[in-house]
Amino acid sequence: MRLRTCLLALAGAALTAGCATWFDPAPRTQRATVVEYLYPKGEQPTLNPSLPELHLPLRVGIAFVPGERAADLPETERDRLLHRVKNAFANRPYISAIEVIPTAYLRTRGGFDNLEQAARMFNVDVVTLLSYDQVQFSDSNRLSVFYWTLIGGYIFNGSQYDVSTLVDASVFDVKSHSLLFRAPGTSQIKGSSPLVKFGEASREARSEGYRQAIDALIPQLDAQLQDFKTRIKDGKVARVVERPGYSGGGATDPAMLAFLGLGALGILVRRRRAG
Repeated sequence: MRLRTCLLALAGAALTAGCATWFDPAPRTQRATVVEYLYPKGEQPTLNPSLPELHLPLRVGIAFVPGERAADLPETERDRLLHRVKNAFANRPYISAIEVIPTAYLRTRGGFDNLEQAARMFNVDVVTLLSYDQVQFSDSNRLSVFYWTLIGGYIFNGSQYDVSTLVDASVFDVKSHSLLFRAPGTSQIKGSSPLVKFGEASREARSEGYRQAIDALIPQLDAQLQDFKTRIKDGKVARVVERPGYSGGGATDPAMLAFLGLGALGILVRRRRAG
């Protein structure tokens, strides 16, 4: 009886050790880069592009760079992520509109010609391109467990996953092809799941990786925007032109004007009474 128990235990250990061969996927990569999209023929970026002329308030487009495998990041998820960025910057007085450009309007390796077409279609002058690089590593060795029951042994396979994500925002003036500024956002998600649910869990981890990377990107993008506004004052990075009717975002609030008017009237009345 003891020999039988030992043999069963050894068999279970062998099965447990061997189950790593049942599920040992290679790293999964999702990638779309600005360089491959804008310079599809290996062209070199212009080192001294013409000085961009920014017309305030700005009309801005935002889009994901099209990758080789668009299904890696579904369009519905792209739209939600783009609206996260849009909502974070929509209330800026020097931005009149932010248009979300669906990936369908951008061609893989389309270059600046394609970017200009999309910009004209959505009536924007500046486009923020989001590129991404995501890698998922999986390991099934640590979660394969052998359970002994009254009717025999069972192996419950599982897997651990590690998802690293980078999302990079590059802001271009379309007409001059100038890169105005850029900002990155990163995330890393670790988790585990039974093998039967691994596909669903890892997909959710990849989606959550993008969401966390976007959340990390937004404050970085805002900081770079503030720095760009400071550099504009030096007149070396861009020339600013105000559109007709634009007050520079600094117009005095009507309520404040009324308050100041009442204050001035009160001072005048007091002076007359004192005289």
